[in-house]
Amino acid sequence: ALTTMLPAVPSLLMCLWLCCSFDELYYGQFVSLYVKRLFFIDDSGPPLGHMVLALGAYLGGFDGNFVWNRIGAEYSSNVPVFSLRAIPALAGAFCVPLGYQVMVELGCSHLTALGAALLLLLENALITQSRFMLLESSLIFFLLLAVVSYLRFPDALCFALSPRVKYMGLFTHLLLLSLAAVHTWRLIGDRTLGNVRHSGRVFARCLALVVLPVLLYLAFFFIHLNLLYRSGPHDQMMSSAFQASLEGGLSRITQGQPLEVAYGSQVTLRSVSSQPVPCWLHSHKANYPIRYENGRGSSHQQQVTCYPFKDVNNWWIVKDPGRQDLAVSSPPRTVKHGDIVQLLHGMTSRFLNTHDVAAPMSPHSQEVSGYIDFNVSMPAQNLWKVDIVNRESDRAVWKTIVSEVRLVHVNTSAVLKLSGQSLPEWGFRQLEVVGDKLSKGYQPSGLWNVEEHRYGRSQEQKERELELHSPTHIDVSHNLTFMAKFLELQVRSMLTMRNEETEHKYSSSPLEWVTMDTNIVYWIHPSSNAQIHLIGNAVTWTLSNLGLVLFAVLFVWHLLRHQRRSLDVSKDAWRQFAEAGAVCGGGWLVNYLPFFMMEKTLFLYHYLPALTFKILLLPVVLEHLHTHILRSPSQRRVLEGTVLAALAAVYLCYRALSPVTYGQPELNSTQLASLRWRESWDILLRRH
Repeated sequence: ALTTMLPAVPSLLMCLWLCCSFDELYYGQFVSLYVKRLFFIDDSGPPLGHMVLALGAYLGGFDGNFVWNRIGAEYSSNVPVFSLRAIPALAGAFCVPLGYQVMVELGCSHLTALGAALLLLLENALITQSRFMLLESSLIFFLLLAVVSYLRFPDALCFALSPRVKYMGLFTHLLLLSLAAVHTWRLIGDRTLGNVRHSGRVFARCLALVVLPVLLYLAFFFIHLNLLYRSGPHDQMMSSAFQASLEGGLSRITQGQPLEVAYGSQVTLRSVSSQPVPCWLHSHKANYPIRYENGRGSSHQQQVTCYPFKDVNNWWIVKDPGRQDLAVSSPPRTVKHGDIVQLLHGMTSRFLNTHDVAAPMSPHSQEVSGYIDFNVSMPAQNLWKVDIVNRESDRAVWKTIVSEVRLVHVNTSAVLKLSGQSLPEWGFRQLEVVGDKLSKGYQPSGLWNVEEHRYGRSQEQKERELELHSPTHIDVSHNLTFMAKFLELQVRSMLTMRNEETEHKYSSSPLEWVTMDTNIVYWIHPSSNAQIHLIGNAVTWTLSNLGLVLFAVLFVWHLLRHQRRSLDVSKDAWRQFAEAGAVCGGGWLVNYLPFFMMEKTLFLYHYLPALTFKILLLPVVLEHLHTHILRSPSQRRVLEGTVLAALAAVYLCYRALSPVTYGQPELNSTQLASLRWRESWDILLRRH
């Protein structure tokens, strides 16, 4: 089988074009961040795939210095293009012998397995995708490795790797888990095995197929988080505690901060929720309009909002309602769970207030304001109870960064909460903060944590304003445990998962993939007609569709015949056919159907894992026809001749599309136009 891979290697590893292509722009940014050890979040999948690409960068000596901002940008001399593309290319090349081995493990003949390997070898779309710094070839490699691993060694570890490249690999993992459950159930029914041996094998499979995959998942994230220890572009999406654990960024600002909040502390309060964006409790010298556009009235008091940027107007002073002091005493009197406080806005000296007035954008909730006494029978209601949600005891001290606090209004029991709505122009498009009486249980939008913190020393307003403008350089280090960081990263990744409604020039729907009604331009030479497209082998795609239909027909036909007690094939042959169909046909289904439920921009390359399984299903169907359905030698010879003719057509199609698969040789406009076999294909012609 290895010999089928060798012709692909030289062509796969060619890097004659040195420009950033299509999604290399996307993955290249993460590779640079890995090399520089900068923290980032990527919602496309677990870190293994990015680690594989970063390994190529590391082996090539890449320093991470390249601006990934334009498709087609020429790579600078410090970018090791060959090294970056080599690992995906090798992964794509090894898919060929893995496809061969899948067929053998499913009980097919070596000749059938060779045919399957040839179909994968001559599939233009798989070749194109594996020639760039992309993840699909690695994903397909680990998917096939998982299948071979399970079929040959049911308790093997490789079974667990595919979901670590992209989350889509999880569906194949679940498919194999289902097969494992069926096989285990049959094993339990085998009376020739003793109870001890039964229990041992079931335990071993549970360990290998459930426990070890979870441990592997944790292990890769452990490596990921240890590698990315520096502050990066996605810090603000994480909690203050997470940010403070990173080198640079917030940790520089919070270095030296006092840990315990005291009366007189000057603090910024960050919403624990990151939806729609991270923000800080804020006020400014602007009042709510007397009347809103819908005719409802307001208190006309000072606006209180949540502002998604660091600003001097984010500072508040924690005041003891029973004293006038605005500075921290010596020794400091710490604020504890259940204490009553006032929050005074540092720059405007307005108390945080809420009352029985409807909020501007959320009329079912109370307005939150900076209290102004207009002498209109609207007394101040500015007392707040500190409720530390993640406290360890009922008299826990309010701590910087660590404590998640719910501020409960004493007069109305409303909770200070981020509504998620944006205010109109009069509110400068900042985010609305409300008092919510209906808030129950753990809701991140109703939780706040102190991010920046200093002990106030000034009683006078002018001195206090100067103090608030000065930076904080006072230290507290918070080292989150790995599990705390891991769990937060999982939550943030799910919350920020891209639900893209936008259209891209080369985006497509899953219905277009089956018949390849679309293509993607990956690379175009700046001055000639040389170009690379993601276009599959049209003959292979058509034959694999036919194979899928034939499998469904044969499967239903066998079921009907079996129901009528007409056994056309032996029990072993039927079991082999059904198992091969479950692996290959099931592999196609679980890697294809989920895309119909995804609200994100989709491209043809998303179909490649499903296509791989569908291609492998075709030889299974042909062998079953040849061995068990066609009875006469003449019928079998006709099928053999048809298969040879089909393989010749596959090769001719591969050769015809090779110029747009490899980017060479350059074709003239007439030759390129002749490759536009579908009107929907975007073949670019340069007129000389």
